[in-house]
Amino acid sequence: MAFEVRIPTLGESITEGVIVRWAKQDGERVERDEILLELETDKASMEIAAERTGVLRIVKDAGATVTVGEVVARIEEGEAAVAVASVAATPAPAPPAVSAAMPAPASPIADRQIAPPAGSRPVGPLSPAVRHLIDEHALDPAAIPASGKGGRLTKGDVLAHLGQEVPLAARPAAAPAIAPSPAVEARRPGTVAPAVATAVKDGEEVVPLSRFRKRIAERLVQAQHTAAILTTFNEVDMSAVMALRSAQKERFQKTHGVGLGFMSFFARACIVALTEMPAINAEIRGDDVVYKHFVHLGVAVGTERGLVVPVVRNADRLSFAGIEREILRLAGLAREGKLSIDDLSGGTFTISNGGVYGSLLSTPILNPPQSGILGMHKIEKRPIVVDDQIVVRPMMYLALSYDHRLVDGEQAVTFLVRVKERLEDPTRLLLEV
Repeated sequence: MAFEVRIPTLGESITEGVIVRWAKQDGERVERDEILLELETDKASMEIAAERTGVLRIVKDAGATVTVGEVVARIEEGEAAVAVASVAATPAPAPPAVSAAMPAPASPIADRQIAPPAGSRPVGPLSPAVRHLIDEHALDPAAIPASGKGGRLTKGDVLAHLGQEVPLAARPAAAPAIAPSPAVEARRPGTVAPAVATAVKDGEEVVPLSRFRKRIAERLVQAQHTAAILTTFNEVDMSAVMALRSAQKERFQKTHGVGLGFMSFFARACIVALTEMPAINAEIRGDDVVYKHFVHLGVAVGTERGLVVPVVRNADRLSFAGIEREILRLAGLAREGKLSIDDLSGGTFTISNGGVYGSLLSTPILNPPQSGILGMHKIEKRPIVVDDQIVVRPMMYLALSYDHRLVDGEQAVTFLVRVKERLEDPTRLLLEV
């Protein structure tokens, strides 16, 4: 009896995706709830787990484009699973010698049952992001200190370890555990698959855009073509917020178990301003204007694959600690490539912090169908005039891009002024005045 592995419903408006990699090989035994494959859609990457225990029979290879409901594999249950389990328990014969010019293919079973070096710790299952780093840098996972739940390796563990590692170029070349297909290899940043990328002339390469990057490009062009985007600017003196944060961050951490960052101040200031300027939290839907009486706050996060915007749902109902906790959770999922479609859908307003990259001023682009996005920037000490005196203050430029079809210039300017007022006097945020 075989159980069909089908692509599940992927979320609103998403009908297909690309199989980035199989975590298990064809003919290998899988356990229920083990990760089978990693799927990339135009919005996010996701892992699909096994719903049965048995022997995996792959129908669609890595690199294939698949649709919702399509069968991508079968899991053979019953006697077949028992037979494979007994084969897996039998030691594999030593592989024949292979020329140094060609890496030896890895056994699908031996790849996951190699005994660790003497004195090293056992290694649990690895996430796709961790496995990618391990293979890419030819690392021994047993030699890396693990900080994850149950002793599991996290991506942060591997990145921290790489900071102390000998550079890759100085290490002897090692064969990857599983050779990726050209289609999958071409999707990795900075890599070129010979079958896909071709040299046009000296110094040039052609590498296909990933599905994720294509979708980003489509949405940016869509925003420019469908909305009348304007940007207005202001600046805010960050002295009061920085002083409050400095005075309370340790107590905040002890009380709530999460750090106090600047983002929660900006989030709360925007939420209050949106209640006064509801058009900036609305959207145009056909011939109608839809006003939202809630704030699903998008927070832009930079990842290896590009910029993603996970959504803090009902941010207007959350405290400072609740906002910080949810942003931390979503940012972690984003960097691990584990955001779900729901995590990325339904935002009503977005905040993007280019200041973390050193940006002093920029004009953010709307995230359709939203009507507003706030751009934060680098905090920089500048001379300003206060009470007819020149003083040095930590200043930040703010930029609000908005859809002028729905939002008037007066509303946009007033919104930024309201945000500025509450950041320069953060007690107003606490008192909600």
